[in-house]
Parts: sequence; structure tokens; C-alpha cells
Amino acid sequence: MQNQEKALESSLDAMLSRVLDLKNSIAQFILKLEHEHETLSWPSVLDSFALLSSQINTLNKVLKSDKIPAMRNYILLPLVLAPERDEDLEKMTEGRVPAFNHEVVPNYLRTKPEPDLDEKEHHLTSSAAQLTPESIQQQVTSLNKIASNLLDLINSSKDEWDVESTGLRTAMPTMSSPADTNTLIAAISFGKSLKQHRPQATAPVVPQQTATPQQRAPEPGKAPSSIKTNIKASVHPYAARQNPNRGMP
Repeated sequence: MQNQEKALESSLDAMLSRVLDLKNSIAQFILKLEHEHETLSWPSVLDSFALLSSQINTLNKVLKSDKIPAMRNYILLPLVLAPERDEDLEKMTEGRVPAFNHEVVPNYLRTKPEPDLDEKEHHLTSSAAQLTPESIQQQVTSLNKIASNLLDLINSSKDEWDVESTGLRTAMPTMSSPADTNTLIAAISFGKSLKQHRPQATAPVVPQQTATPQQRAPEPGKAPSSIKTNIKASVHPYAARQNPNRGMP
């Protein structure tokens, strides 16, 4: 009896560790889908699915191992039902089950699906049991034929699309140069290949002063000149012809 209890405890510990690994992988994958959906690549998604598949296979191997007792031979019965909040149970279930009451027990300890689902499953099982091997083979053959026709249609459409896209690419003239486009983007974004404009230095403009005639001081040894000069502004002959009385008193 003690050996069976020890084997059962070790089996439960092994299954619990595998289930926890699977749970952590699922949580990481969900977190990746929620926060990295913009940069997530398809190979990364496939790696996550491969990890989950390998962990599920490992759990199935543990359950089918000879060292694991058949769990179907054991019955789990609730000993105490309490409507109050159980802190230990809430911590153990990570907040999913705050209390082990009459509302939670039927869902967590259910060994059969709900009545509606059970009835649908029974109906499908009975319908499948009434089929003969010949009808099953005919349905399989027709399904394979439909699938092959769909694959041929998809492949032919894909070939046509490839030919059309190739023809459009060759017929369409190139209206731009990728090198020039990249150079323009680099210049606008990072200022690459741009020369800094330096304003030319201009000399300050000094206003011209009108020279006024000044009397020169007589040089020593020379007598002052008594000759006075009278400078009149020259008049254009055309203007004098138009106004002959101009200049007359």
C-alpha cells in the first residue's frame, strides 16, 4: 500500500512538472502574440508551436509510461465544500479558484461533457456507426478528388498570377532610379551629402558725403587772388530752346 502511494505521488509530481512547463510555454506564447504582434515573424510562431507540440508529446509519454499508475482507476472526491474564500487554494490556482464551493465543483470535477454536448457527440457517434465501409470509402474518394481539384485550381491560378506579374514588371518602364531615391531620402532624413551654406561677408555701406567747396588757405609767400569766379550751371540747349525766357530778369 505504501509503495502504491509513493508511486502515485512520484507520478503526480512528474505530471505536475510537465504541465507547469506546458503552462509556462503557453503563457509566453500568448504574451508574445499580445505585445509583439507587429514584429512577430512566422518562423518564430512555428518555433513556439513546435515547443508546445513537443511538450504535449512528452506529457503523453509520461501518462502512457509503465511507471505511471492508471489514473482512470482513481476517483477524486471533494471532502469539504466551503463558500468562504480559501487563500491557500487561491494561491495554488493562481487566483483562478478563490473558493471551493458548489458552483465550482461541478465544472472542475466533471468527468463527462455537458448534456447538450454529450447528446451531440452521441448523435455523431451513432451516425458514424451506421455507415458501411463501402460508403465510407466512397466519401473518402470523393473528398480526395475535391481536394485534388482545388489544389490544381490553386496551382494554375498561381502560375497565371506569376506570369501576369512578370509581364507587368517587364512592360512597365522605370520612372525612377532606386539609387537617386535612396540618396534623396538620406538627404531629407539625415542631411547626407548636403553642403552647408555660408553667407558671403559684405562690407558695411558708408554713406557718401557731398563735397562742399572750401576756401583754401593762402599759401605763405603768395598774395591772395582778387579774381572771383562765377560758375553757372550749364543749360542744355534743348531746354533753353523750349523756354527762351528762362534766365531773363
